[in-house]
Amino acid sequence: MEEISRAGGEQYAFVGYVVSDTAKLGEHDSRDEVVGDMSWLSEHRDEFCTLAIGIGSPAARLSIYRELQAEFPASYWPALLHPSVTADRGSCSFGPGSIICAGTIATVNVSVGAQTVVNLACTLGHEAVIGDGCVLNPTVNISGGVRVGDGVLVGTGSQVLQYVTVGEGATVGAGAVVTKPVAPETTVVGMPAKPFVRRKAA
Repeated sequence: MEEISRAGGEQYAFVGYVVSDTAKLGEHDSRDEVVGDMSWLSEHRDEFCTLAIGIGSPAARLSIYRELQAEFPASYWPALLHPSVTADRGSCSFGPGSIICAGTIATVNVSVGAQTVVNLACTLGHEAVIGDGCVLNPTVNISGGVRVGDGVLVGTGSQVLQYVTVGEGATVGAGAVVTKPVAPETTVVGMPAKPFVRRKAA
């Protein structure tokens, strides 16, 4: 947030984290900046004007967003772009609540949906369309003309080649190279990527 504010655009100050259930915080969870559970948002809405979801699971991101959307409309969910992001701002669009991390490059006519996270040093090729609630982990390469459905998880270092479609709710394993369409709710791994089939125990 500090780096986004220093870049001279919108000015943000971090207020704290809200979790679904403070009683479930474990010994390895940081408690210092947790301000409360989800009810804190309604009770303290005069203390903030912007929200961001910091969850790495596409399904959980979309679920939380849908839960909060009625009370906190689009104006609460700015697209947050790190100052080092390179994008053709005239032709690229970034949906409400999207988070575009440092070193990412989006070429031209790229569309990123609501609540999608594009992690460190990803590349998004021309005319790529990334759906709502997706999570692209670091160094993912999405080639030109790719279509990624809602709620897709794309693993670190993977590549989706030109004009391929990845269906809603699919998972692309780390390091995979996707050369063919991926069906919805399917996990693909490998190079070239193929559907993952769990072997039955002998």
